[in-house]
Amino acid sequence: MRSFPYKSAKKPDLRSPDRYLLWLAGAQRGTLWLGIFYGSIWTVCQALTPYILGQAIDQGILPGDFARLSVWVGLLVGITVVQSVSTTLRHRAAVSNWMQAAYRSSQVVGYKVTRSGDALPQKFSTGEVVSTSASDAMRIGEIFDVVARLAGSVVGYLLVSYLVFQTSWQLGLVVLVGVPLCGAALLFVIRPLQRRQKDQREAAGQMTALGADTVAGLRVLRGIGGEHIFVERYRERSRATQLAGNKVAYSLADLDAAQVFVVGVFSVAFTWIGALQAVSGQIEAGQLVALYGYAVFLVSPIRTAADGVSRFIRAHVGAKRIIDVLSTPSAVHDAETTVPAPSAPSALVDSVTGVMVSPGGLSAIVSGDPEHSASLARRLGRFEDAVLREAQVRWGDEALHLMPLREVRSRIVVSDAEPQLFTGTLREELDPTGEHTDAEIMAAIDVASAEDVFDGLEDGLNDEVTEKGRSFSGGQRQRLTLARAVLTEAEVLVLIEPTSAVDAHTESRIATALRRTRNTPGHTTVVVTASPLLLSAMDTVAFLQDGKLRAQGTHRHLLDTEPDYRKVVIRGEGMDGHGGTAADHAASAQASAQASNGVELANNSNNVMHGGEN
Repeated sequence: MRSFPYKSAKKPDLRSPDRYLLWLAGAQRGTLWLGIFYGSIWTVCQALTPYILGQAIDQGILPGDFARLSVWVGLLVGITVVQSVSTTLRHRAAVSNWMQAAYRSSQVVGYKVTRSGDALPQKFSTGEVVSTSASDAMRIGEIFDVVARLAGSVVGYLLVSYLVFQTSWQLGLVVLVGVPLCGAALLFVIRPLQRRQKDQREAAGQMTALGADTVAGLRVLRGIGGEHIFVERYRERSRATQLAGNKVAYSLADLDAAQVFVVGVFSVAFTWIGALQAVSGQIEAGQLVALYGYAVFLVSPIRTAADGVSRFIRAHVGAKRIIDVLSTPSAVHDAETTVPAPSAPSALVDSVTGVMVSPGGLSAIVSGDPEHSASLARRLGRFEDAVLREAQVRWGDEALHLMPLREVRSRIVVSDAEPQLFTGTLREELDPTGEHTDAEIMAAIDVASAEDVFDGLEDGLNDEVTEKGRSFSGGQRQRLTLARAVLTEAEVLVLIEPTSAVDAHTESRIATALRRTRNTPGHTTVVVTASPLLLSAMDTVAFLQDGKLRAQGTHRHLLDTEPDYRKVVIRGEGMDGHGGTAADHAASAQASAQASNGVELANNSNNVMHGGEN
């Protein structure tokens, strides 16, 4: 039994599909050589069987020598046993080689996905990456499955050529030249197959990508009544993939027919020449029987060679797709890590906007253009090293992108605006490392005000979460994602629009719970939001305008002093752009007061529940 994942091998060779396949071969050379060894023994036994039969006839049956016949029969029985054992071992090694190559390819793709930041989603759709990791990886594995048989066929072909030469040099030349010519003749059929398989792979990848995107947005599509449009598009893609598959099937059928024809012509010619030599007395009866056996055996190397070429074409196409994914430059990497992360909680300073996040407490980022605040959050979490080189984020006294990525990820956690849930139990979803007790998990769920998710779960935390959490509503997925982020207990927690899909009452409870949980020494919380309820719970708010820091202070202070900030927060209804009317100021103050009072009331209730703490 082999453990998975495999130990990291050397960096994959991405210079060409051939070099990538050679890299895989080197990573599993032990079992690869075993497969070749067992495959060679297997075919040698097959090649020697006609020879032993011929010798038994010529030396035992025809002269009536029972002793000699017994020796050759004993050899035949022994070689049959060896062949049975070697074919079993060869098959085990071949399947092992197949699985190793496929899973190692899937592993390097998965490694790339988890460490490329935003680079892969910008170049490939989810469906394309999934298809590469699954379909293409298995196609690559196929070539390593056939290697053992192919190597054994070559050894068997050379042995048979030698044995035939011992019988007749004319027949030896027929074997030595005829078998390669038969294989070359099949290339005329295989060449169109390569092109059609490439077209079929691209069509299948596009169909998978469209299907994944459609399923991901199915809830929205149904809401606007647009699912029939995407169903029709998927049907068209499916039809195109079917037609491409039909063309591949035509080529495969042509290849099978060509194999039967070419091999048949060779076998007839070889047998006919042998029969003529037997009639003329040039060879013995036993040798003729052996030649018939050789003719049958030589069918296998020709077909194995054709099968190997066909599988190599598929593996070559799959390797090309995997190289495309692995060659995508990562948005983040540790190549230039030169400085340690700060040992104590320190300020984060972004030179692009001029924002400084002081250690401890709760801070908020507000921007009229959501892209500016989202970009700031990505920089603070170090998701784009290329950007950080041009405009450094400093953590303490050093540049963030020069610090070890593993330590940055363990201490700075960014929770994106789009909830991402995976298949597994709810407990595994919220606590992937398994480091927290059920009580701690439930406390995080309470902070996110997500207790209602248990209403439809029979097994509680042990209930299975469907793919992407589709059994939950958008608000429930968002709150579960928030609970997962809180459970990390990160030193710096960056939340991007954590309450955009919840109602005001739930948002108020979340704001209060966040302040209670995260407003502790050693914890820094940054929230990207424009919600007055959340902003009122913050210690400080940074307001961005045109991508630069315009003002910083409390929510109430910015409402009173920054008209543009007030427009963003209360959507600017009725504002004249210069401070607004008295009614506008009153409405703004009322919204702020209601938010602040809601948080204060919740805090007071919390104090009562905890026996007057604080």
